[in-house]
Amino acid sequence: ATAGPRSFSAAEVRARCAQGACLVSCHRRLYDLSGFVRLHPGGEQLLRRRAGTDVSAALDGPPHRHSANARRWLEQYYVGEIEPGDEQVPPRGRAASGVGTGWPDAEPGLGTATFTLICWQVPGGTGDLVDWQKPLLWQVGYLGEKYDEWVHQPVDRPIRLFHSDFLEFLSKTAWYVVFMVWTPVVLYLSWVSYTSLAQGNTRLFSSFTTEYSIPVHKYYFPFIFLLGMILWSLLEYLIHRFVFHMKPPASNYYLITLHFLLHGQHHKSPFDSSRLVFPPVPASLVIGFFYGVLRLLLPEVLGLSVFVGGLCGYVIYDMMHYYLHYGSPKKGTYLYGLKAYHVKHHFEHQKSGFGISTRFWDYPFRTLIPEETFKKED
Repeated sequence: ATAGPRSFSAAEVRARCAQGACLVSCHRRLYDLSGFVRLHPGGEQLLRRRAGTDVSAALDGPPHRHSANARRWLEQYYVGEIEPGDEQVPPRGRAASGVGTGWPDAEPGLGTATFTLICWQVPGGTGDLVDWQKPLLWQVGYLGEKYDEWVHQPVDRPIRLFHSDFLEFLSKTAWYVVFMVWTPVVLYLSWVSYTSLAQGNTRLFSSFTTEYSIPVHKYYFPFIFLLGMILWSLLEYLIHRFVFHMKPPASNYYLITLHFLLHGQHHKSPFDSSRLVFPPVPASLVIGFFYGVLRLLLPEVLGLSVFVGGLCGYVIYDMMHYYLHYGSPKKGTYLYGLKAYHVKHHFEHQKSGFGISTRFWDYPFRTLIPEETFKKED
C-alpha cells in the first residue's frame, strides 16, 4: 500500500519558516518553495512575507491572477498536509469567483476535478507522457497532437536531450560563456570597423554611381553600431515569433523534434540554467550566415559596422534572457517589469509577448500581453 501524505502541525511549519524555509499552504495542502523564492517573478521578498500563510486567495490576485500552469508548477513543491484544525482561513474573496478556492476562474470549463488531476501529474509520475529517465529529444516526436499542450506545461527539472555525452555537453552553456566568447569579438570588430572608416575610403552607393555616392565618416560609427542593435532587436522578435513558436504539424515527427530542440525544451523547463543561452558552436553558424547576408547587401566596412552592432545586441539579449529567469530585479525597475512580462509569456501567453530584451516590437505587431484588470468588490 502506498503511504499517504505526511502531516505537518502549524508549530512545525512555523519552526521551519523561522529557520529560513519558505513553506506556504493552499487550504490544507503544504508546499515548500524554498528552492523557488529567488526565481519568483514577483520577487523573493514577496514570497518570504507569505511564508507560513495560506496563499489560496493570493493565487487569484490582485495584483496577479495565477494561471493554470502556475498552479501546476506549485504542485511540484507539494510536501504534505496541514493537520486538521491547524489550517489557516484565507482572506474572504469574491463569492463564486474562484478567489480563496485555489482554482483558476480564467479557464471556463476546467473544473476542480479536472484541474486536480492535471496538477498531480507531476514529471516522472505515472500520468506523464515521456520517460524522464531517457533523453527526451527522440521521444517528443511521438506525442503528436498532445505535443503542443505538453510542451507548454512547464516543469522545474533539468532536461537531457541526447544519448551522447558529447552532444549533450555541446547543447549546454553557462551564461558567462556567451559573454566570454563574443565580447572580445565585438570589441575587436568594433576597432576594425572604426579604423577602416577612419581611412575615408568607404562610400555608400559607390557601386551604382561615383558622382552621387555618400562618404561614410568614422564619426558615423556609433550611429551605424546603434542601427545594428536596433535591427537585432527586430530580428530577435521575428525569430522568436515565427521560428521558435511555429506550431509543428502533429503528424510530422521530425518538425516536432526540431521545434523541441530549438525552443520547446526551453518552454518545458524554463529554469534549466544550462539551457537559457545559445551555445557558441551553433550560434557561430547562425551569426556567420547573417554576416554573409550583410556583406552582400552593404559595402564591406559598412556591413561589418552594422554586423558588430547586431552582435552586441545579441550578447545583451542573451545576458538579459538569463537574468529574466534567474535574476531578482528590484520592484519598480524596468527589468522587474520585463521579468514579469517574460514569465507571463512562459506560463500563460505563449502566443504573445515575443519581445525579450524589449517590448517595443510587440506594439506594432499587436502581440503585446494585455494588462490584468480586476473588478472592484462590493
